[in-house]
Amino acid sequence: MKRRTALTAAVAAPALAVLGGGTAASAQTAFARGADISSLAKSEALGGVYMWPDGWREDAVWILQKSGVNWMRLKVWVNPADGYNNKTHVVNMAKRARAAGLNVLVDFHYSDSWADPGQQTKPAAWRGYSFAQLRTAVYDHTADVLGALAAAGATPQMVQVGNELNGGMLWPEGRYDQLDQLAQFLISGANAVYAKAPGAKVMLHLAEGGNNSVFRWFFDAMKARGVWWDAIGASYYPYWHGSLAGLQSNLNDMASRYGKPVYVVETAYPFTAADSDGHANVVSAATPVSGYPANTTGQSNMLKAIANVVKNVPNGRGAGVFWWEPTWTAVRGNGWDPADPSSGNAWENQALFDFAWKATPALKTLGTL
Repeated sequence: MKRRTALTAAVAAPALAVLGGGTAASAQTAFARGADISSLAKSEALGGVYMWPDGWREDAVWILQKSGVNWMRLKVWVNPADGYNNKTHVVNMAKRARAAGLNVLVDFHYSDSWADPGQQTKPAAWRGYSFAQLRTAVYDHTADVLGALAAAGATPQMVQVGNELNGGMLWPEGRYDQLDQLAQFLISGANAVYAKAPGAKVMLHLAEGGNNSVFRWFFDAMKARGVWWDAIGASYYPYWHGSLAGLQSNLNDMASRYGKPVYVVETAYPFTAADSDGHANVVSAATPVSGYPANTTGQSNMLKAIANVVKNVPNGRGAGVFWWEPTWTAVRGNGWDPADPSSGNAWENQALFDFAWKATPALKTLGTL
């Protein structure tokens, strides 16, 4: 393996133009070609490498940037067992992203581990808190991380208050059946964003991007309770979340109903049905969605199809697509469970780097959306 030298400043200039003055704000209006690289630092620390299709090795952040990716997404856990995805690591990764001229989306989970529709577990340090204490903790934690990012010169351009909020957050106090309290948590987080990163957009994010009834229920409920947001994020995994037509209908409705930009802020698709680490993959079918086989062509074509849906949202409110964990390759020790170094990765066949560490064609597709 050889390491490719950095591009000249002249070549890198278009992407770097998002930095400085009002340029970063104007760049937010461009279509977001995003990548969630939350697992990257741990992968690198455990020996993961990343290469161009011809075998030239380079820093993954720069491979993504030079391929045309213009946003990075980074999740934040409060006190994770493995010490990754915490404040320190998020600041370091955001600095790398900003140095490469990329916009940054910070994704607060308000948990020590995964937060999604099936689990929204309070951080261990917050478990004995009252509702009022939890509301304060949301503000303080959000403000603390964003303050550290600002101090490092890496203030994000967008911030998610919560992750895949279909079931609420901070269970049981902020569960889906405690909407008044959930709204207060979201208001607290948003207030911290506006105080510490006043130029950033606040995003609220749900899974099931093709499920319009869930999106209407949630956003109507939050609007009625005084929650403010600047952008709507949807997870859309086509083998789980309905048809492309359903996604189109939902995004069109969200953009029209609330007058906000909409993003597919998580998506992915396999480049192979095979497994690389002996840990069963979450998607292993030869053709997970009809017409889109689990190969490099199917991966690229599915990404194009999803991007076309977003771009077809009326009035220019379809704002971007983010690939979830393109750098989460099969590296021993970098598995699903942050508390278990022996856990495997069930996602490596949906990365944008193949089992030989080389970028798949879908990375170029993402960068040219």
